[in-house]
Amino acid sequence: MVKLDRITTGSGDKGTTALANGTRIAKSSLRVNAYGSVDELNSLLGVVATEELPEPVAAEIGRIQNDLFDLGSDLAAPPRDGKKIKVPRIGPQHIERLEKALAKGTEVLEPAPSFVLPGGSKGAAYLHLARSVARRVEREVWALVEAEPEAGQVNPHGLTYLNRLSDLCFVWARLCNDGGRSDRLWKPCENC
Repeated sequence: MVKLDRITTGSGDKGTTALANGTRIAKSSLRVNAYGSVDELNSLLGVVATEELPEPVAAEIGRIQNDLFDLGSDLAAPPRDGKKIKVPRIGPQHIERLEKALAKGTEVLEPAPSFVLPGGSKGAAYLHLARSVARRVEREVWALVEAEPEAGQVNPHGLTYLNRLSDLCFVWARLCNDGGRSDRLWKPCENC
C-alpha cells in the first residue's frame, strides 16, 4: 500500500517528474500525458459516481476507479534496464469483468435506431463525457506505444481495457436514459 505522508516535494518544479522505476522524465512527455489523462478519466468517473445511477452501474464504478489507478501505475512503471518494475498491472481478468458488465448492460437495451447524442439525464451526460475521455486516453496511450515501440514498454491489456471501458460508458449512458428510451438521437441533416 502506498503511504502519502508528504504531498509537496518540489522535485517537479523544473518540469520533470519521476517514474516508478526512478527515471526522471519531462512532465510534457507522452508517458506522463497518458497516465495524467488516466487520472482525469478516473476523476470524471468520481463525478459520475455522485449521480443517481442504475444498480449495475453504481456497483461497478468504484472497481473501475481502482483499476484506473492500477493502469496509471502500470503506465508510470516501464521496464528499466530490461527489468520489469513490480506494480499493479491491468490483466485479462480486468478486461473480462468489463466484458461481462457490457454483456449484462447490452442484453436489457433495445438496439439504438440511430447514433445517440450525448445527453439525456445528468448521469448519462457524464457517462458520454467519460466515454469520449476514455477514447482520447486510448489514443494517447497508442501514441505512446508508437513513440516507444520497444517490447514491454506499454502493457497491451491496458489498451484493451480502455477500449472496453469506453464501450461500457456508452452502454451505461443508455441505461441511465431509462434503458435507452430517453436517448436523444442524431437526425442526419436535421438543420440542413
